[in-house]
Amino acid sequence: MEYIEKIFKKTGWISILESVIFAILGAIVIWKPEGTVKAISFILGIIFIIVGIGKMINYFSAKGKYDLYNYDLIYGLMACVLGIVTIVYSNTIGSIFRIIIGIWIIYSSFIRMSLSAKLKALKLNIWIYSLILAIIMFICGLYITMNSGAVIVTIGVMMIVYSIIDIIEDIIFMKNVKEIF
Repeated sequence: MEYIEKIFKKTGWISILESVIFAILGAIVIWKPEGTVKAISFILGIIFIIVGIGKMINYFSAKGKYDLYNYDLIYGLMACVLGIVTIVYSNTIGSIFRIIIGIWIIYSSFIRMSLSAKLKALKLNIWIYSLILAIIMFICGLYITMNSGAVIVTIGVMMIVYSIIDIIEDIIFMKNVKEIF
């Protein structure tokens, strides 16, 4: 039992760390909204290009052209094209970024709702707090995903709100780990 408690507490601390990083990213998005999206687009584009070049080098160095199932050359070319498109269309990437963040928050809220149901099944009173926080997270995620006019600063604020809610829930969970077992 002690081992499982330690695992849950370690998982809780990792989740808090992830939330803090997410909050920092949210603060950066608020501080420099336009520059952040362009920087992220540029970095992603460069990563795609580097991976693409690596795949192409691997294809030619491994003599992959004689292997009927080696598509590293095609993967490499597509990764390079994707990298260039990502750099050139950085404004569109901002919209995609908004949708990805919104979907991630919605996914996290579903995980929290599931945890809430499990806590209720264990007859722990904290399940209601977990459910309320999950619903708030869901609304934030939906707002970000569905609001095409959402200003990037709003996304940064929602990222910080999500992170704070997530940290609160993790602390509540970690304080009640012993009750669960």
